[in-house]
Amino acid sequence: MIREIELTDGAVEELISLSADWEAEMSCYGYRKNGRSDIEGNRIFTAEENGNIIGYLFGHIENTKTTTSIMAEGTPVFEVEELYVKPEFRSRGIGRALFAYAEQQAAGEADFIMLSTATKNWKAILHFYIEELGMEFWSARLFKPTGRKGS
Repeated sequence: MIREIELTDGAVEELISLSADWEAEMSCYGYRKNGRSDIEGNRIFTAEENGNIIGYLFGHIENTKTTTSIMAEGTPVFEVEELYVKPEFRSRGIGRALFAYAEQQAAGEADFIMLSTATKNWKAILHFYIEELGMEFWSARLFKPTGRKGS
């Protein structure tokens, strides 16, 4: 079942636990488990099976603060902060269903859905977001360590 939930203490604990599992996967550069403050203020969409959260998407609507080369100031966007599905439930369409549900809920308030990703498996993530979900690639931010000690 896919639905939007209220932020109860139990939901926070479950979401933090799932984010700790995600951190342990070490699949994203710099990902650390969430604290309550990372989740608060977001709309939370969950995928549930037998009363347990097996995946989540959370994000928020905001108006862009400045004009950039890709978007005008004041454009309302739904920014996806996180989309996660437990490994044993992946490749079953759960992430796609979470995204579609959030997109449907945000459609009346936002002109675009926007997200950033720090995954180490960029080919899979681009396939998922572009080919499966129909997102468009507008910009990229690439990193390379300089070799400076401590970086």
